[in-house]
Amino acid sequence: MTVPHALAVPTGRFHFLRSDVVRLRLPLANVYFLGRPGDSWVLVDAGVPGTARTIRNAATQVHGDRPPEAIVLTHGHLDHIGALHALLERWPVPVYAHPLERPCLTGRVPYPFPDPSVGGSMSVLSPALSPGPFSFQPAVQDLPEDGTVPGLPGWEWRHTPGHANGHVSLWRGSDRTLIAGDAVVTTRQESLLSALTLRPAVVHGPPAYYTPNWDAARDSVRRLAHLQPDLLAPGHGHPLRGEGVATDLHRLARNFDEAARPNQGWYRRHPVPVTLPQPGRRDPVRWAVLGALALLGSAWLLQP
Repeated sequence: MTVPHALAVPTGRFHFLRSDVVRLRLPLANVYFLGRPGDSWVLVDAGVPGTARTIRNAATQVHGDRPPEAIVLTHGHLDHIGALHALLERWPVPVYAHPLERPCLTGRVPYPFPDPSVGGSMSVLSPALSPGPFSFQPAVQDLPEDGTVPGLPGWEWRHTPGHANGHVSLWRGSDRTLIAGDAVVTTRQESLLSALTLRPAVVHGPPAYYTPNWDAARDSVRRLAHLQPDLLAPGHGHPLRGEGVATDLHRLARNFDEAARPNQGWYRRHPVPVTLPQPGRRDPVRWAVLGALALLGSAWLLQP
């Protein structure tokens, strides 16, 4: 069996995955610069809060003073838009996302609350990841309906919901390069140790604590496996390259329910429909978590 090769780099450093694909490793997440140095380029995702300077410094080293033509979001969870406000102050460019993400990125609707009951130390900490809503108006625009990616000839976006209703992955068929976002990751993101060290480097399902529709997530993995990627560049974990990438992705697609779907958790039994989210939606997870925290705080205050 061919084992995928993990393309590792220390936190805060970047490296070239292709001549026009650069991965920048940030704490807990990755961002990508797509485009050849000296030509126009596009930023994919915007990292965790507090990383804008790191992103700008790396971009300057790769692309000089040239700002990106656009910023494309695989989705709008906090660890993928954390530096976006600060970046837009320096780079007032369009921000493209799937239409189903728009209500969460224009201040109208929060994302479903993260579920800490799915298991794992990172999952326990997940309520600290604000579900928004976030507002990046007037920069936010819908990705083109024809599947093209603005500023990136040869690339396509593929709707890969499950982890977020409007989650997208980016695909270039000419060299089988897949920017997967969180539809597929390559570390066990539910574990804080794995999330920080990125070990083990394995093809893994989306972060369980923030995936509100597991059937949709499974179907998205199956569609990505059908692409037969040679290079898998995830939102979390090291990129993987080689023939084993497609093999492992197919294995995950076949065994998704056993390998990725959690054994417990609210969204396992109560999936959020893949539809345009509306204001006023009930969010039982939010109130359950906040209620549990309130009880714990009361118990601590009342202790003798």
